[in-house]
Amino acid sequence: MRTSIATVSLSGALTEKLTAAARAGFDGVEIFENDLLASPLTPEEVRARCADLGLSIDLYQPMRDIEAVPAEEFGRNLRRAEHKFRLMERLGADTVLVCSSVSPLAEDDDALAAFQLRRLAELAEGFGIRVAYEALAWGRHVSTYDHAWRIVEAADHPALGTCLDSFHILARGSDPKGIEDIPGEKIFFLQLADAPLMAMDVLQWSRHYRCFPGQGGFDVAGLVGHVMRAGYEGPLSLEVFNDVFRQAEAGPTAVDALRSLLVLQESVGLTEPPAPVVPTGIAFAELVTPDVEPLSEILEALGFARTARHRSKPVDLWQQGEARLLLNTGPAARRDGTQLAAVGLESPDPAGAARRAEALLAPVLPRRRAPEDAPLDAVAAPDGTELFFCATDRPGLPSWTGDFEPVAHKPPVAGGVHRIDHLALTQPWHQFDEAALFHHSVLGLGAQESVDVADPYGLLRSRAVTNADGSVRIALGVGAAPSADEGGRAQHIALATDDIVTAARRFRDAGGRPLPIPANYYDDLAAKYELADGELEAYRELGILYDRDADGAFRHCYTETVGRVFFELVQRDAGHRGYGAQNAPVRLAAQHVRRPVR
Repeated sequence: MRTSIATVSLSGALTEKLTAAARAGFDGVEIFENDLLASPLTPEEVRARCADLGLSIDLYQPMRDIEAVPAEEFGRNLRRAEHKFRLMERLGADTVLVCSSVSPLAEDDDALAAFQLRRLAELAEGFGIRVAYEALAWGRHVSTYDHAWRIVEAADHPALGTCLDSFHILARGSDPKGIEDIPGEKIFFLQLADAPLMAMDVLQWSRHYRCFPGQGGFDVAGLVGHVMRAGYEGPLSLEVFNDVFRQAEAGPTAVDALRSLLVLQESVGLTEPPAPVVPTGIAFAELVTPDVEPLSEILEALGFARTARHRSKPVDLWQQGEARLLLNTGPAARRDGTQLAAVGLESPDPAGAARRAEALLAPVLPRRRAPEDAPLDAVAAPDGTELFFCATDRPGLPSWTGDFEPVAHKPPVAGGVHRIDHLALTQPWHQFDEAALFHHSVLGLGAQESVDVADPYGLLRSRAVTNADGSVRIALGVGAAPSADEGGRAQHIALATDDIVTAARRFRDAGGRPLPIPANYYDDLAAKYELADGELEAYRELGILYDRDADGAFRHCYTETVGRVFFELVQRDAGHRGYGAQNAPVRLAAQHVRRPVR
């Protein structure tokens, strides 16, 4: 189906919004009246700009407080409408959105509303314009889609139909199944938005917290299914009011928006992009660093060994069990400092995973490689992290490990770390929802519930994405800390161990510096849980934190931070799906006290 987006969903001037929508691949736009009023372009110039960009103008909106008003007021409304219809002729738009009235002058009289909307449609018809009547969730007398449809049906004019808006319908808890009773040709327009489930005034909810389909808690796909079964043939259009989106760069937001519609169309059977190829493990995590010494000291203390060197690049492979870390000291490291730059994802079909990513607008990354290097497909996540689709040491498939030549090394420590438990990536503040949708839709990872964590500088939001067996876990976060030095963009790698006390003591005794945890934490821990003899003392000695739920216990401790990166040792009971969220405020406060190592 054709896709469209309301200009109010994007940031910037009208010309910037149009360019972003076109470059992302949208077919059309809704022109929001305020965007046109603030533009130096005439309606004719806006029309020409859209034509040059290959965009249709699918809707002009909104026209407010028209119906069910006293006759004198309605006369003024018709005069206002005629002026707008002449403007729409110049603009080249043939459908106008009329919102149900919130005016204190509006009367609770459906017959009057139908009569006046019919008069409006008669006027619009003379200009070749259709009127799409929409029930605002906070409308004074009309606030549900079925009520709006009854008025449209009673008005009975070919130039009058209804506009359905997923937010207004789902925010009120209306049953969308009744949409199937509306003739498809009378559904003039469909506007889509998701939203997180929140207990708040619906107007404020709508104006500030809408998001793209798949980023919130509404069943937008189910609603679209009902609309399709009614016979609707118009565009799928996004109308999203969101404070974050209106401050973020328009181009990436438009790409994220179109991706949400591509995934939505897939979910209701309108398109068939390449199927998701869910990763089965983490092949490696790649760190770039201008100074390998601080990281190598930490890795050696953790029990890792430097086992191989890339044949043509300044990249070392450090390994312990199935946990593999690449340390890259190339030019990017000197420019950007120590950070987690890339992740290798084990894939049962690397080529299929790349096709899926490209179909859902993930940027495919060019890769310079020597002729003998393994061909690896890579895409960029919203935060710039490179994601490689790998087949590590699998017969018949090229393996990235073949690019590395072994070096002499001590055997890795037995009984320590055996794999990467999870990765934690702090997102730019304006890309948190985009990142969650990307990892779910492009990689096929399931998204867990979002949680809020208290940070010394505000709240940190976190949402984990994972595959079914937990062999791939990525915790996506966004925080309020003011700088990377204070943890604002910190990333970390959590390493799984079966005996955290032994692993933590070995790390400390080998010269590693655990993150100090305040004694007050352990006093509180003693009050919360009955632990085995000596257990609390060991945790206090080694800086180990403890969490427990119905599925078991979660024990973890942290290293110092190098640049933007720190490590976590994790002992996870089978079945425990958490990440120690209740301990995060203590960890964050402790990290703010200690500046990271450069």
